[in-house]
Amino acid sequence: MRKKQKQNHNKFKWFARVLSIALILSSGAMAYQAYRLQILPDVLLYLCLIILALIVLIILLIFNFKVKRTLTKVLSSALVIICVAALSIGSLYFTETQTFLQTVTDSSRRVKNEVSMITLKDSDLEKERDLDGKKIGYLKNIDSYGTKKARQDLKAKNISYKGKKYTSVQAEVKALYDKEVDAIILNESYRANVEDLKDYTKFSKETKIIATVTYYTKDSNEADSVSDITSKPFTILISGNDTYGDIGEVSRSDVNMLVTVNPTTNRVLLTSLPRDYYVEVKCSDGACQDGSLDKLTHTGIHGVNTTKETIENLLGIDINYTFRVNFSSLEEIVDALGGIDIYVKKGMAVDTFYADSTLKGVHEGWNHLNGERALAYARERHAYEDGDVQRVKNQQQVLEAIVDKAISSKALTNYQDLLKAFSNAFDTNMSTQEITALIKYQLQSSPDWKFENFVLKGESAEKYSAELGDYASVVVPDDAYVTAARKKIKAILKGKKASSVKVGKSKIHEYENDTSEETQTETSTDTSQQDTTNDSSATYDTSTTYDTSQSAAYDTSQTYTAPTYDTSQYSTDYAVTDQSVYAQ
Repeated sequence: MRKKQKQNHNKFKWFARVLSIALILSSGAMAYQAYRLQILPDVLLYLCLIILALIVLIILLIFNFKVKRTLTKVLSSALVIICVAALSIGSLYFTETQTFLQTVTDSSRRVKNEVSMITLKDSDLEKERDLDGKKIGYLKNIDSYGTKKARQDLKAKNISYKGKKYTSVQAEVKALYDKEVDAIILNESYRANVEDLKDYTKFSKETKIIATVTYYTKDSNEADSVSDITSKPFTILISGNDTYGDIGEVSRSDVNMLVTVNPTTNRVLLTSLPRDYYVEVKCSDGACQDGSLDKLTHTGIHGVNTTKETIENLLGIDINYTFRVNFSSLEEIVDALGGIDIYVKKGMAVDTFYADSTLKGVHEGWNHLNGERALAYARERHAYEDGDVQRVKNQQQVLEAIVDKAISSKALTNYQDLLKAFSNAFDTNMSTQEITALIKYQLQSSPDWKFENFVLKGESAEKYSAELGDYASVVVPDDAYVTAARKKIKAILKGKKASSVKVGKSKIHEYENDTSEETQTETSTDTSQQDTTNDSSATYDTSTTYDTSQSAAYDTSQTYTAPTYDTSQYSTDYAVTDQSVYAQ
């Protein structure tokens, strides 16, 4: 009997040693990953590591030297196994967080471009080889690099064809429908532009792709980093692509929002620009038609750097960082957060979303939205009298709700799904170190962020779009709003309230008395204040002159000259002159 007890004791000793080694390894891995990530404040990190080491040491001493009875052996073994499992899971979470940060901040990321060879749905052409001896239409000056890649592909495969050049996307697509050509070469980033045209809203259903050429370009978007992101103010451009799927694909920039953050005053200004803003396009890398006039949304076709440089030129500001997201991103993030809460003011209810008629709309008061409904709400414009202006306000609201939920303790309950959603959701030129520094600042200081909002406005018009090669419906910027946006951003950077800047008298009569874009009510990230921060009785800035008492807060050495929107420079013949074919 004694011999058997001794054998059992020896077996337990070996079992205890194995568990002890597992406990030491798992706790060591946990400590290493926590230190490597640098996401916790230093004092808290070192305190947690010391506490962890003491707990592990105490457990090991008791487990190996104090446990004698069978019951205590079972209970202590179970405790050690639970600790090993918990530490392993914690280490896994830290590892996944590190991988996520490296993924979204990967500076070597390339931009995916797809150029398709498209025919009509009822065409006999089924594959690329069938194009041999056929007529193929392509754009003369627009997307010349993508067109060149597609033509080189045909040449490499010894496919001969008769090419026909067109000066506009409209004319090229019309030629395909009129059967002047058998197929056309079109960059997939222009597909949405085609479907915006009145006569071609069903372009995707009425045509088919018989070949695709994929090529990659280097993302030349570099950050203008601040010296200390936890104390120095900075501005981020959020560019929302109008596509689903791979975030690396180029597409139109449907959402253009500036987020100006001052960590010292805890103030955040959200400045939104309408997607159809008619602006002078700028790109230092030669990717676009530099100096041409076009819709802001079209700059996204050439990458987020073109959008950034164009907005910098328009507003006379510097943008430090960029975040790029798409439709899939928003749905995944909101669902991973367990939905978001949106407050709809009186008179702004929507029974059915025009953006997606299969979804339930929103009612006055608080609404809990899942990913699909949040996206539809952010995209909706047809249901509102203000159209695109209200849409960008909705987008600001959705962003604030996401931030509120993401920095709350509730986000930890679905941490892995949230990380997965964010990993596929966006890319940024902000470094891993800067992101971890911001997270550490949030955990250490728990700042009470105050949000302010501003929406730029303008006048609807028909102007020449360089990217389309035709006239299109645009929004001509109102200089008063452009100037106010620049000064509001600088006010936040200098530690002032954005609301201290007033919008000057507009040159556009329909906006002279419209003050709905400048809410004085500040939005706190403290969810306990929700019943007041979205109060529909919020007051608005009704002044039409600048507050000269704040003039010292601005850099008057910089002058801003609004772009001259002279379309006479585009004296070219258009294949279609009937303006009724363009979407209003």
